[in-house]
Amino acid sequence: MHTAYTHPDMPASRNESWGFWGTMREHATNAWPLAITSIADATGESPDAVRAFLDSWHGRHFADDVSNGLHAGQPLADAVQSATARWMKWTITRSVSREYGIPRGMPYLHGLVVHHDIFEQTGAD
Repeated sequence: MHTAYTHPDMPASRNESWGFWGTMREHATNAWPLAITSIADATGESPDAVRAFLDSWHGRHFADDVSNGLHAGQPLADAVQSATARWMKWTITRSVSREYGIPRGMPYLHGLVVHHDIFEQTGAD
């Protein structure tokens, strides 16, 4: 088992077997800080909020998108940046808004980062 990336300003994964970390497998150590930084920069949310998102099942799907970029030949940093940009272009739909209470039209990635941060802090969904 690998140890999640740790840095004084970078939270470690709390879900190494699933979520983003588990899905990225052998790329996890290098992908984790890239994803935390890229998503935090794009959304303006804290690294801890991004960690909550990456540790979720949505983070697993974000990792799938990054993996698709790797399989298409992108370097890891580019694959993370591309996935971040794509998820920021998508918006929260009516059905997602109803299910999660995220305002409709908000950038998808930003809304999910905030949702998982709140969920983790309150234990409510």
